[in-house]
Parts: sequence; C-alpha cells; structure tokens
Amino acid sequence: MTRKRFVAGNWKMNTNRASAVALAEGVAKLVPSGDVGGGAVDVGVAVPFVYIDAVGRAIAGSGVMLGAQDVYFEKDGAFTGEISIAMLVDLGVKFVLVGHSERRHVIGEKPDLLAKKAKAILDAGLILVHCVGEKLDERDANKTLDVVKAQLDELPATLADASKLVIAYEPVWAIGTGRNATDAQAQEVHAFIRGELSRRYGQAFAEAVRIQYGGSMKPENAAGLLAQPDVDGGLIGGAALKAESFLAIVRA
Repeated sequence: MTRKRFVAGNWKMNTNRASAVALAEGVAKLVPSGDVGGGAVDVGVAVPFVYIDAVGRAIAGSGVMLGAQDVYFEKDGAFTGEISIAMLVDLGVKFVLVGHSERRHVIGEKPDLLAKKAKAILDAGLILVHCVGEKLDERDANKTLDVVKAQLDELPATLADASKLVIAYEPVWAIGTGRNATDAQAQEVHAFIRGELSRRYGQAFAEAVRIQYGGSMKPENAAGLLAQPDVDGGLIGGAALKAESFLAIVRA
C-alpha cells in the first residue's frame, strides 16, 4: 500500500524565541497548505516546550503539524516541571515523541515510564512517534533486532488506529557522529519493525504504520534512504534547524 510520508523536525534544546519563530515561518512558507509532493508528505516540527505557543502561531494556517518532544503521562497534579497531554492539546499539538535516544540514554528514562507515556498519548488521540534504536556496542554485538523488539514492547498490547502510530528508527551510533547507516541497514531494521507490528497487530495495521528513519538524515543521503520500501519519512535533527536543508529533505 502507499503510505503518506512523514518528515518531522526535532529541534531538541535549540533556538530562542526569535529564531524559533523565524525557522517556523520559513518552513511554513514552503509548506503552505499541506500538499507537499502532491499530497504525499506530512510535515511537522517538534519544538521546545517554551516555544510551542509561539511556533504554533507562526505555522497557523499552513500545512505544518505542531509537535512536542516529550510529555508526562499523568493528567494533572503535583508533578513539578512536567507537562501534561491536556496542556499540549490546548496549544494545538498534534504529535508527541516518546523514547528518543537522548531521553533513554542521557536522561535515563526507563521502559515502564515510556510505556505509560505512549499509552497516554494514544488514549488522547494524538499521534505517537515512538523512537527505537540501538547503541554502537549493541550493533557491534549483533543485538540490534533484540533491542528494537524490546523497545516495541513499550507499546500497548492492542492498537486499532494505525494513523496514530509512527515508529522512528534511530540508530544511536549514527546520531551526530558523522557515521550513517547504509540504505540497506536502514531498510533491514525498518522491515523487521514492520514484521513485528504485523505479528502483534495484524498485517493490515502494520502496512499502514509509517516508519521514519532518524539516524542523521540529511539532504545528501535522504533520497537513497527514502527510496527504501519500508522507510516512510524521517525524524530530522540538525538538518531541521535550517529551513532550506529541512525542506530539501521534504522534497526528497
């Protein structure tokens, strides 16, 4: 089946208010109505919490979806420093990342916490971008598929709406290191992920889920990666911080 591509920029802990708005306006100007590639590509930006409101205003009326980089699973209460689903919905957020490698390996979030976040996002009807991927020592020990399989276990046991789930495969060893997975390496893991989703939720569900590549996709390598049959877009880090390079990937 033909899946609509999804290219999302993850701005991480970058920008200030002025540069965030300028970047958002630059992206929105080139994605005026959501019909990029004849309607074949969804475009989104996951921005720092403090600029979600400003960026939301900057992209209003365009085809760019507003995203958040994280969320807490509780509805409200005494959770100092955390952000709830309701707060994100209030600001127009449409998709949320969970389990990005930096949340797992730098912040130290554990699988049970990530599972609760994933469920909360799906229960709220938002799009979950669930990030999976292996570290270099795991790749070298041929544990890639075992690691990815365990991270997919963080998803709910039953799922019905494939349009609300996106998987982002991000080989941790290829993020910001100058190393890149080959097109074939990316396809191998993406195909494995789709197979796992089919085993868990059925073939029709798996065929409808979009699987992004998140290992330092750039304008130079985007075309080859996106030509792979199971690569349905990208979760873009550094290249998303300039509108021109981000849109070059979208065009690819």
